[in-house]
Amino acid sequence: MNDDALKYAERLVSRSYIDLARQARRSYEQQIRLIIEHRKLPEQAMDENIIEQWLNEIAQMDSNNFQGNIGVGEREGRIYSSLVARRHTLMSHGIGRSGDINAIQPKAAGSSLLNKLTNELVLDAVHILGLRTVNHALVIPMATGMTMTLCFLVLKKQRPKSRYVLWSRIDQKSCFKSILTANLEPIIIEQIENNSYLQTNTSEFEKQIQQLNPEEICCIVSTTSCFAPRAIDNIQNLSQLCQTYSIPHLINNAYGLQSTKIIHEIEQAKRSNGRIDYIVQSTDKNFLVPVGGSIVLTYDSELFDRLSHAYPGRASITPTTDMFITLLSMGKIGLLELIQKRKVLFIRFYDKLSQWAQENDECILSSKQLSPISIAISLKHLPNECLTELGSMLFTRRISGARVVKLGTKQTIESYEFMNYGAHSFNIQYSYLTVAAAIGIEENDIDIFMKKLNEVYQKLRRNETIDD
Repeated sequence: MNDDALKYAERLVSRSYIDLARQARRSYEQQIRLIIEHRKLPEQAMDENIIEQWLNEIAQMDSNNFQGNIGVGEREGRIYSSLVARRHTLMSHGIGRSGDINAIQPKAAGSSLLNKLTNELVLDAVHILGLRTVNHALVIPMATGMTMTLCFLVLKKQRPKSRYVLWSRIDQKSCFKSILTANLEPIIIEQIENNSYLQTNTSEFEKQIQQLNPEEICCIVSTTSCFAPRAIDNIQNLSQLCQTYSIPHLINNAYGLQSTKIIHEIEQAKRSNGRIDYIVQSTDKNFLVPVGGSIVLTYDSELFDRLSHAYPGRASITPTTDMFITLLSMGKIGLLELIQKRKVLFIRFYDKLSQWAQENDECILSSKQLSPISIAISLKHLPNECLTELGSMLFTRRISGARVVKLGTKQTIESYEFMNYGAHSFNIQYSYLTVAAAIGIEENDIDIFMKKLNEVYQKLRRNETIDD
C-alpha cells in the first residue's frame, strides 16, 4: 500500500500502529532504492520475504501482468499452468530481443530491469571477489560449454581467416567439444610434469604460434579451475603471448571465482598488461544455484556488445533470477564468508589427505598452491581391477564427486584420441583419486569422506570382499 492508502487505513486502525507499519515499509523500500541506485550488493543478507515481495513488484511491471491487458501478438507471456507461473514469479517474457540478449523489451520493463540489475550485481560480486579491473559482466542462460562456443563464434567473426584454437589440454569434454562445435580446429598443447603435478607448456604455445600464421589462430584457451593434478594454467605468461602476437585470449574459469588464488592470477595477468578477451565461468559452480547459466566477464565495451548481439533470439530469465535471488540472500558479507570458509576447509582437506597418504604409502599428486580447489591422491597399492570398484563403492556409500582416474584409459572425441584420459596428460605415473573442496563444502563432509575412503581402501588393498 502507498502512503495515500495508509492514510485511509488510519481510520480503521490506530495511527500509531499504522506508523509502525509505514516505517517498516520505508525501511525495506530504502534497501531496494539503494541497491538500484548504487547497483551493488547489500552489505548484509536481504530477508527472503522482502526479496520475494520485490520480485512480485518487478513482475507487475511486465505487460502480461497488467490488469485488463489484451495481447494480440504471437508471444504475450501467457502461461497455462499456475504452478509454472508461480515457479517463474509470473515473469514469462524472458530477457533480450531477437538482436541482443541485453536489450530492453517494451512489453517487459520488469524483466528488463531484473536482467540489467542482475548483471550489475554480478559485476559487483566479481569486484568484491578481487577481479577489480573487469568492466562488464553478462549472465548467459547456457552452461559453460555452450557459452564458450558463443565466445568462439564472436572471436571467429572478427578474425575471418582463423581456423585454429591453441588449447592447453584439460580432460573435460564440454571444453573440448565447445571448440569443435564452433567448427574450429584445436591444437592440443600437452602439460608438463613438475614435481608430481602438471603445469602449462608455455614454450610450446609460442612454438606453435611461430609455426602457424597468427591470423589463422582464433584464440588461445587457458584453464584455471580443473581436476588435479593439473595446476592453474600460467595465465600471466599466456596473456603476455596473446598481447605480443595480437591473439585473443579466452579463459575457461569454470569454477575459479571461488578461489582467491585463481582470482589473483587473473588480476595480475591483466594488471601486467596481458591480453584477456573473455573470462567464462559457471553460475552453479561458483554461486550455489541450479545448473543452466554462466557468466562472461570482459574488460572491453566493444567485446561486451559483440557478445550480447551474437546471441540469437530471446533467452530464459531463469538463471538471471536465480542469481538475483542468491546474491541478495548472501549479501557482501555472506559471499565473503563462503569464500573464506572454503579456503580454510581446502587446507584442512589437503592436510588430512596428506596424512592419510603418508600412513598408507601413497602420495599427493597436486600442488597446494597451484591447484587450490582439487586434490589428487595416488592409488599405487590398489590392483588395477579394484580401481573402478573403489569409485563405485564410494558412490554407493553416498560419496559423490570423487573421481578415479586409471592409467591407460583411452578416449576418442570425434577424430581426436587422448591417452590417459582424465589425467590431462599422456605421461602419468599412477592411477589416482581426485576430490574437491568446492564452495559449500562442510567440515563434516570431509570427516565422513575420510572415514569411508579409509574403510573401502583398506578392504580393497587387502583384497577383501566388501558387503554393500
